[in-house]
Amino acid sequence: MTSRLERFIDQGVGRVPADIVLKGGRFFDLVTGELVQSDIAIGADRIVGTSGDYEGETEIDISGRIVVPGFIDTHLHIESSLVTPHEFDRCVLPYGVTTAICDPHEIANVLGAEGIEFFLQSSIETIMDIRVQLSSCVPATHLETSGADLPIERLLPFRHHPKVIGLAEFMNFPGVIHKDPVCMAKLDAFQGGHIDGHAPLLSGNDLNGYLAAGIRTEHECTTAGEALEKIRKGMHILVREGSVSKDLAALIPIITERLSPFLALCTDDRNPLDIAEQGHLDHMIRTAIASGVEPLAIYRAASISAARAFGLKDRGLVAPGWRADLVVLDSLENCRADMVLSAGRRVTDALFSSRRPVAPIGLDSVKARPVNAAHFGVPVAEGETPVIGVIPGKIITEHRRYRLPVRGNETTVDLGNDIIKVAVIERHGKNGNHANGFVQGFGLKKGAIASTVGHDSHNICVVGVSEDDMARAANRLSEIKGGFVVVEDGKVTGEIALPIAGLMSLEPYETVRDTLHQLRKAALALGATLEEPFLQLAFLPLPVIPHLKISDRGMVDVDKFALIG
Repeated sequence: MTSRLERFIDQGVGRVPADIVLKGGRFFDLVTGELVQSDIAIGADRIVGTSGDYEGETEIDISGRIVVPGFIDTHLHIESSLVTPHEFDRCVLPYGVTTAICDPHEIANVLGAEGIEFFLQSSIETIMDIRVQLSSCVPATHLETSGADLPIERLLPFRHHPKVIGLAEFMNFPGVIHKDPVCMAKLDAFQGGHIDGHAPLLSGNDLNGYLAAGIRTEHECTTAGEALEKIRKGMHILVREGSVSKDLAALIPIITERLSPFLALCTDDRNPLDIAEQGHLDHMIRTAIASGVEPLAIYRAASISAARAFGLKDRGLVAPGWRADLVVLDSLENCRADMVLSAGRRVTDALFSSRRPVAPIGLDSVKARPVNAAHFGVPVAEGETPVIGVIPGKIITEHRRYRLPVRGNETTVDLGNDIIKVAVIERHGKNGNHANGFVQGFGLKKGAIASTVGHDSHNICVVGVSEDDMARAANRLSEIKGGFVVVEDGKVTGEIALPIAGLMSLEPYETVRDTLHQLRKAALALGATLEEPFLQLAFLPLPVIPHLKISDRGMVDVDKFALIG
């Protein structure tokens, strides 16, 4: 009996028909940059022949179209797309993203190892190839209460899972530089494997020390200068364009044919509404080409360069012996997927229906204590009050100071300067901590919005003008087991339930997409001026790193009940 491997050889030689042949089109050769007129023969999950004429058991006419390798999203947190891995698969794969390298950092900070197990189980069932990086920073910081703790002993059992690539983004770069024992134990265990980076604004000798630990990739570059220093020091730069963090425009100068072997693309993250309106990695490719980037540079970054950065040696080219992850496009410039093949399977609704479901977890993770308006009071302090300054399109914030109005014995909002209240409420049922402060940049003139998506520890974060509305919004989150809520004059005017760990919906991505549209409308009715107020809200609790002199970031410190910067 002919073996699978022998059959591939026979199909490539042309002795027997291929399983599928794409006929009449051209493929983009990412080695030479040429568009090559050719049949593409596929056997099972791999390409078996190009640059020739082939017969196939199934032949598909793609005349006038161009085939490129499937796109690879090199860094994302599927939870932040607000849908399960199964729904993310169904939402994104038709846009040509055939591989996604995820860090289940968000669900791990709520549920620990159980969250990683959920993602690994899901990754086995999805049509898209989902690869998992093991979350390195759980908890993410000592400054906030997390739902779980993942020391190295809890990570090692997952290390050799077939879907695991390595250690996920090492966010605690101060811990690396100062040789924190917990950090060192994780880094030691993964020496020789892939270790993903996360070091915004780090440079000079501190960057050298960070890289000496064996860290090789970086998605936090926000300027071309920062990216160039890191490329020169051996890092592979993951150019990011998501729903909140938008760095593509700033990094266009580095997306060149010369540098493309050291670049990849990532979203980190995009929600279903933005995907529906703009696309996914295809949106990045279109935007880059429209901005003057050579197609060869951006398509390399989207596939072969990404695959090589993460040790995925079987994908990224349209060539014999390579995984048949293919995207059939109308043109390189438009990057509109007419057809997608994942491991040789044509992507259809029927293909998604063949997947086995994975039971949801973390349906009772929101354990916050009830609050009322009195919980949101801020005592009068002498001098100026610290204020978190939101920067649209960035997850970093600025530390600002203002003299704010006083009402009785409390400091209050200043709508003239777009300064409203912000609070973080511990929701994992550990200590009931509650911290209040002020934030500038949301545009709200009334009401409140609240979320259980609060990076990285995912406590409740609420901003608002009215303390009564803030309390109503926070309490409503407990009632719906997590999600986003908009409140105006005591009434809930918009909400989405995210009961899986307070992060993901149980609904199809189309329902999430449509609900997000309604949420935007409800937020606009409050005066919101941010493009993504809910996702911007989710990043407000990110930590400050004062001892590294990155002092332009603010946060609400839940454990110390203080706003620091």
